[in-house]
Amino acid sequence: MMAVFPALFGLLMATMVTGDPSFTITPTEAVRRVGGELFVECKVAYQINSCRIKVGYQSYILSPSEQNQADDIVYHGGGLEKGECGAHIRRIKEEWNGNITCTLPPRTGNVEISRSMRLVVARPPGAIRLESTQQPAFNEGDKFMAQCIVPDGRPAAKITWFLDENPVFEGIHQPIITGETNDLQTISQNISRILVADDNAKTLICRAEHEALDQPREAKRQILVQYPPQRLEQGTITIFGLKLGAEGRLNVTIRANPAPDVEWTFGDQKIVASENSELSNVNALEPLHLGNGYYNITLILYRIKKEDVDRKYYLRVTNELGNEEFVVLISTMDEPAGVELDTGAIVGIVIAVLVLLIAVSLIVFAKATGRWCFAGRSHRTDIPDGADSEAPLPPHDDVKGSENPSHDHGEYISNGNTKHPEKKPDTAV
Repeated sequence: MMAVFPALFGLLMATMVTGDPSFTITPTEAVRRVGGELFVECKVAYQINSCRIKVGYQSYILSPSEQNQADDIVYHGGGLEKGECGAHIRRIKEEWNGNITCTLPPRTGNVEISRSMRLVVARPPGAIRLESTQQPAFNEGDKFMAQCIVPDGRPAAKITWFLDENPVFEGIHQPIITGETNDLQTISQNISRILVADDNAKTLICRAEHEALDQPREAKRQILVQYPPQRLEQGTITIFGLKLGAEGRLNVTIRANPAPDVEWTFGDQKIVASENSELSNVNALEPLHLGNGYYNITLILYRIKKEDVDRKYYLRVTNELGNEEFVVLISTMDEPAGVELDTGAIVGIVIAVLVLLIAVSLIVFAKATGRWCFAGRSHRTDIPDGADSEAPLPPHDDVKGSENPSHDHGEYISNGNTKHPEKKPDTAV
């Protein structure tokens, strides 16, 4: 039982030393480079006798009245009588990485209180690495994975991803940070992505930023994606504005990687772009690469005839991953002006017009037959010509019949205490 009292006394003293709610230290953590500066402020709500700061393995007694401008650490604050004990660290050293502790003895009493903040002396990381599958090229739809590693930084570096100069946010895994000796940290992060045609020839960039670096460090890898020929517009392609007797060019733009082979067919003729044509009035050019997998494919008609306008031209584009076929028409008319609508937009407009016509028809029907919202609507009582518009209407008891005697509602209309059945002939609807 006696052994309990020393333990309780020690716990009480620890509370008194570190648990004063008025004791604040600002900041609680800071990251600085070697040679940088830092202001640390420790405050209590009463006067203090002295100000002691421990930085690294060395303690400093700081006083507002004793300021040596050559010192690396000098007093900072409003004075001991205000309970302020602070330090201006002018030139941070590598060995000061760790805790900075303020110890404040009061003017009266022997109990000192202490509180610490964390100083991280930034150390630049090692060489950045980007590891990924080593195959030279991928197919569209393949899953691409890569890992970026930034070793031995204090603190850990920050990793961001880019495709060319566009930030990437999808497919980014949570970073993993592992600790090394001397508080150095290595960070690694994975990225996974289902490749599409637009990723071809783009550069994946892993960028590392750190407090100890003047410029970010980067590791890069260019991604090559192969895909079959792809059309850029749907349906039949019409080339407008050609003239009879003049030269005409049938141009079609596609995407493909690797480069495609081209074959044109019209009538009983077939022309391959890479071969010399025996026809004197037509020529198929080899695909012209526009960049980033886009190709312009051209068939030249040196002198357009009427039968050329009336026929269809079939284009087949092929590479080792697949093929795409096109139907091309030519016209001597100018291209129609206005907004081009796709099939979905045209169907939507037709449906909207039909719904509007049905709604109008229902309203006209309801108004003509007195149904739904038009049921029970009162009619204006006709006033004979020459009658005084100010004259009161006759009493309800003097009005015989219904307002519309040509219709029999099949109901009894109350007129005082007498009920008169009102008849009407059947009306065809």
